[in-house]
Amino acid sequence: MSEGTILDRIVAQRRTDVERAKRDVPFTVLQEQARQAPTPIDFLGRLRRDAPMALIAEIKRASPSKGDIATGIDAAEQGWRYASARASGISVLTEPTWFKGNLDDLLAVRRAVEPLGADRPAILRKDFIIDDYQVLEARAHGADAALLIVACLTDSMLRGLMGCVSDMGMTPVVEVNNAGEMARAVDADAKFIGVNNRDLRDFSVDPNTTGRLAALVPAGTMLAAFSGIQSRADVEQYAALGATAVLVGESLMRAEDAAAKVRELTGREAAH
Repeated sequence: MSEGTILDRIVAQRRTDVERAKRDVPFTVLQEQARQAPTPIDFLGRLRRDAPMALIAEIKRASPSKGDIATGIDAAEQGWRYASARASGISVLTEPTWFKGNLDDLLAVRRAVEPLGADRPAILRKDFIIDDYQVLEARAHGADAALLIVACLTDSMLRGLMGCVSDMGMTPVVEVNNAGEMARAVDADAKFIGVNNRDLRDFSVDPNTTGRLAALVPAGTMLAAFSGIQSRADVEQYAALGATAVLVGESLMRAEDAAAKVRELTGREAAH
């Protein structure tokens, strides 16, 4: 029997991880942690403040396609580098097996940027979310938004998880990779759609994916481009296609000076 795609294997492992987490931290305990967590800010509002283009800077230790990237990074320090260079948002990858992330990274980043108050970057939990429990984890660890990947959810799961994210005061960030997934995201009334130029089934990258799907995004819905973004020219290319946000991970994690790279990508390099 085939093991399926990379995405299939990741999701299967996450199901196992979630069941283990539920035994370690019961739902009621996690609910109390979420109630005591610092209040979320308006994710979309924070990104729109940096119009015409918001940068979501990602903390990513490793990936299935690139292997180890920066496994020893201090998440709080990296988050502060992003915040000090005025990134609009910070995405924290919390998947442990392939991406070597964890929820402690998420909480550490939130605590690091908290002194900035309303000026802080908005925080996104990026993971393979398939269960309400993971949404509660995101809120308990300080997230303002949670990623929902259409490719690993049924329509009813997508709608249910979007509702759960919203009910907790966070923003659902809905990720798509093709026209069929875009239609499902639009049908679910997603207000923030990220087009991943990387196909999570095989982790191949096609930078033209965002361009093919941009016209399918309804007016009033925020469009972001994810993956494969290396330079200011790439950012400008996606801006021309109608994106008002980009999510950048690997090039920032490999940069010798992450803050300088944020300024380059946002076009603030010369002004600094």
